[in-house]
Amino acid sequence: MGLAKFFGKCVRLRAVVHPAPRHSYTFNEYLALEEAANVRHEFYNGEIYAVAGGTPEHAALSAAIVSALVPQLRNGPCRAYTADLRVSVLATGLTTYPHVTVICGPLVPHPANASTATNPKVVVEVLSESTAAYDRGEKLEAYKRIPSLDAVLLFSQSSRRVELHERQGDEFRTTVLVDGDNLQLISGSVQLSLNNIYEDAGL
Repeated sequence: MGLAKFFGKCVRLRAVVHPAPRHSYTFNEYLALEEAANVRHEFYNGEIYAVAGGTPEHAALSAAIVSALVPQLRNGPCRAYTADLRVSVLATGLTTYPHVTVICGPLVPHPANASTATNPKVVVEVLSESTAAYDRGEKLEAYKRIPSLDAVLLFSQSSRRVELHERQGDEFRTTVLVDGDNLQLISGSVQLSLNNIYEDAGL
């Protein structure tokens, strides 16, 4: 398939709920698109979805979260990554770009691509109106199937509110935190103040 035809067939904005695939693409076809494209895409169920750009508030909140994590992870085994890091869920095939990712120890790459991580410890998504249902639903359930994952954080950009989905044995426990609350990650080695993060983001 020619690249122009490939682009024309598969590039479209991600919907809140993924429609049934019209054409099943392979992971390698997805990677070929990513290498040639100037926007990021998500891969799921054999379909490719262009990831829409966020708002300034969305970008500021993501940056504030990374800024809060980096000093606390310094000199330790864990590292924070921005949304430029591609993460794949081997159990489901979902391949996406979390807004913030924490990986502890060496990055374990996808068998087919050394630039795609498969072992996040913590994943952070900043919710928007168009993607909130998907992020809380299909995407969250896919993330939970990553063996290395300890927690998923869903940050609201419209209010000071965070949903913490934290692994407890074989299950995930959900806790809602609001302004004034603090949360602990990575066995208590990281503590985040919601008040500070939202203030740093100007929200």
